[in-house]
Amino acid sequence: MANPSPGNSITLRVEAPSSFTATSELAAAVGAAGAAITALDVTESHHETLVVDVTCNTTDDEHAARVKDALNALDGVTVQHVSDRTFLMHLGGKLEVVPKVALRNRDDLSRAYTPGVARVCLAIAEDPSAARNLTVKRNTIAVLTDGSAVLGLGNIGPAAALPVMEGKAALFKQFANVDAWPVCLDTQDTEEIIMIAKAMAPVYGGINLEDIAAPRCFEIENRLREELDIPVFHDDQHGTAIVTLAALVNALRVVGKKLDEVKIVVSGVGAAGSAIIQLLKAQGAQHIIAAGRSGAIHSGEEYSDEHRSWIAANTNGEGFSGTLHEALVGADVFIGVSAPHVIGEEQVAAMAEKAIVFAMANPTPEIDPVVASKHAAVVATGRSDFPNQINNVLAFPGFFRGLLDAGASDITPDMLVAAAEAIANRVADDELNASYIIPSVFDPHVAADVATAVANAANAANAANAAKAANTAKAAAQPAAQHATLEPANA
Repeated sequence: MANPSPGNSITLRVEAPSSFTATSELAAAVGAAGAAITALDVTESHHETLVVDVTCNTTDDEHAARVKDALNALDGVTVQHVSDRTFLMHLGGKLEVVPKVALRNRDDLSRAYTPGVARVCLAIAEDPSAARNLTVKRNTIAVLTDGSAVLGLGNIGPAAALPVMEGKAALFKQFANVDAWPVCLDTQDTEEIIMIAKAMAPVYGGINLEDIAAPRCFEIENRLREELDIPVFHDDQHGTAIVTLAALVNALRVVGKKLDEVKIVVSGVGAAGSAIIQLLKAQGAQHIIAAGRSGAIHSGEEYSDEHRSWIAANTNGEGFSGTLHEALVGADVFIGVSAPHVIGEEQVAAMAEKAIVFAMANPTPEIDPVVASKHAAVVATGRSDFPNQINNVLAFPGFFRGLLDAGASDITPDMLVAAAEAIANRVADDELNASYIIPSVFDPHVAADVATAVANAANAANAANAAKAANTAKAAAQPAAQHATLEPANA
């Protein structure tokens, strides 16, 4: 299934004879080795030889080695050096801090730093809410991880997680102009993570929790939401749920089915699976079966964690207790957020007519998308080399942009739904088809649409809370006012 990918792009510096056919022979050898050539540049020319940089996409390190061997096997050709373009991109990291103000002279320095900065510090000390307008807090979030569940790599620790967190921060800036900074904690103790997050919260306008293993991620998010006055968003849960709902809304439009009528089978009941199920339920899905490693979650079983218990109580109304494969018989929708190759062609063939398959395990999906497409009407993955990429970058940049713009302190289900609807609506009726149910991550309007939708939902929530508080205060004041009317004034 693996295709040559820009994620495994290499540049080979090759010395070759200076013949008329030299470059075409190099290109042919690379193609014969199964790589996708993307550039071929002559960097040096001599009487007898040429030095050529051959850039191509491969599938993995072993494939890259075969490409090198194929070039070395040509008469008179020597591969001098191989560069991994992904590693080159990461040299020195992907982020930097750049001042927003120019410091050109003593006058600038006196206002940006001492003595003028003291006046701003005292203003914030007198009114802590002023920090939102007078510091980076207004536009800055922390991308916080403990490195315990990084992509498909597992518990690789905080240092190894840093390149991913840098990438997330770069995406926040690129797509929504949100300043984000990676915070990789050298602890996997729940209480320590909560304590550190609370201690550093004054700097940030929000916290994006990332790649923290279940079930600890649930408690960390819940506690921080309760104990902080800034929004806390676990992207592995809610970002995935938002984009999944958006894609499913459009996939159902393609096949002409309704969310409240279809049978949905979810493989994986960790952070992403639980959040997807909750959001689908909130949108009206009635027939969901969730399956873990031991089979379907159902009310006839006792579960040690509250999230599986919630799933058991709120899904699978018929009490189905079989395997994932058995659950898929007659199902309309498969949503996979679990592990590679957990289903095969036979299971997709056993699904209902016009079935929908979202195989989102990364980097290797639950089923080969090409195989799934033999029987399913709509197929989506988390990969960029197949149609219908369900990618969280469609959600989280715009989502935080909206939260920051609205000055939100909490996240509500209405905000999640609003974001999903904004993403789904980016695919117009005349664009929608089985291979295009979700907009491109490079659609320049997605982040802005999501931000507007989330900000509107946040402002509506703020207005409702203010009205509720006003009504509560009014109700509390009425007995006191009546008492003051009935009691005679003291002489």
